[in-house]
Amino acid sequence: MLEEIKKILKKILPSFIFRFVASYRYGFFGPYKSWEEAKKKSSGYDSELILNKVKNSLLKVKRGEAMFERDSVVFEKTEYGWPLLSILLFIASKNVNKLSVLDFGGSLGSTYFQNKFFLDQLLGLKWNIVEQPNFTACGKEYFSDEHLSFYSSIKECLEKDFPSAIIFSSVIEYLEKPYEVLKEVMDSNFQYVIFDRTTFLQKGDDMITLQKVPPQVYDASYPCWFLNEDKLINFLSSKYDLILDFKSLGGEIKQHNIKGEYKGLFFKLRQ
Repeated sequence: MLEEIKKILKKILPSFIFRFVASYRYGFFGPYKSWEEAKKKSSGYDSELILNKVKNSLLKVKRGEAMFERDSVVFEKTEYGWPLLSILLFIASKNVNKLSVLDFGGSLGSTYFQNKFFLDQLLGLKWNIVEQPNFTACGKEYFSDEHLSFYSSIKECLEKDFPSAIIFSSVIEYLEKPYEVLKEVMDSNFQYVIFDRTTFLQKGDDMITLQKVPPQVYDASYPCWFLNEDKLINFLSSKYDLILDFKSLGGEIKQHNIKGEYKGLFFKLRQ
């Protein structure tokens, strides 16, 4: 009996110890007084290491060797974000089963490939991604096709296509000046604005944190906002109506005295 207990402990203790250590060493830390202060303590997310890990993972998805990728990690079974997918199909239903979106900060097509099985059923699809220059160049070389296009700015995308919807999936909180980008979105008159997997505080004003990524994903750290949900809604309310709010993959966040949650918001341009 004692030997059996030892065997069980050998199996579970390493995993338990890692999770215990990870809960202190990784995750969200803060608050910080300024973006610059948090940035000085970070490694950033524009490194070639991150790009190459994401590229190699998504190439496996594209070749059918994995089901989908998130944050460079590949999965054998797709984990759908049903609210976002439902919203995309709803928008397509309003446009004779055709969909054109701008996926801001959409990596090399993570959300596109995650939902490709359903998106392929549409009569027409244009998935435009706006990204950092190194991701844009990589996307054009390895992933561009008749459905998937890459651009370096919203303006560049709108010169070629005019998507009815713009998506921010785990993105807006990683921008130094999120409200300046949202002002550009409002000025561009997208019919729909979608937020998914966005970090909101449970209470309090916008907060700047530092996110340290566990090394099994990739070795990186970067500044991250926890936004005040009401403030963001009020900012958009002069032109947009909130249609839906929903809980996103990731759930609640309770780390190092930071209490928040991953949520999504769906807005429609007021007529």
